[in-house]
Amino acid sequence: MLGKRKKGRMSTEINAGSMADIAFLLLIFFLVTTTINSEKGIPVKLPPWSEDEVDPTQLNTRNVYSVLVNANNQLLVRGEEMNPKELRTNAKEFIMNPQGREDLAEKPSKAIISLKNDRGTKYETYLMVYNELKGAYNELWTEYTESKYNVKYQDLDPYDPEQKEIRKEVQRSIPLVISEAEPTDYGEQ
Repeated sequence: MLGKRKKGRMSTEINAGSMADIAFLLLIFFLVTTTINSEKGIPVKLPPWSEDEVDPTQLNTRNVYSVLVNANNQLLVRGEEMNPKELRTNAKEFIMNPQGREDLAEKPSKAIISLKNDRGTKYETYLMVYNELKGAYNELWTEYTESKYNVKYQDLDPYDPEQKEIRKEVQRSIPLVISEAEPTDYGEQ
């Protein structure tokens, strides 16, 4: 009886030949199904490209609302220091020019806001200034639609054809024109 017994033990090896295939398939699966979050910045619509050269002398300085933020995060508007809390109200007055003053924009469609900052400007300050300028336009658009159509601009549905036309009319009457100049080197301004 002893002679009939197997002398070797059973092999305990696991066949790993297909493990590489399974790992490769799992890698492909996760690469395909994983979404990669990308950082979102400020949505700014750039003007369309044009081959025509622009004559800078055509620009009337009366229609330019220059905003400068220096390396010390101080705000300089049209050559005068300003508190950032006053920027929105001041920008609205410049764009609309309700008194017909000679030093403010001729009309809303000609108003240009020029924003320039220093490379040393804090990002929070830049965003605050940009938000105030954009907020000025949002308030003007809302005032326009409330007075003419008795509805808030934000409540207009961009997918409804009739309301989409109202939005276009508002943006033609009071176009959002914020020109961002190249930042200056640290402390240059």
